[in-house]
Amino acid sequence: MTDPLAALDRWIASGGHWEVLSERGGLATVALLTCDGGQEMDRVVVPVDALPQES
Repeated sequence: MTDPLAALDRWIASGGHWEVLSERGGLATVALLTCDGGQEMDRVVVPVDALPQES
């Protein structure tokens, strides 16, 4: 099983964009978007307090 926060960190480090789709119970559903058109490639659920400050 892949660590969702590590997946988000790798996505950002690779130049991908991300967007919070929803927050509930201290967790955020995050869309992982391509850098060239914003196409959603995957989603991860991570703690809200672990989200990077800038998207």
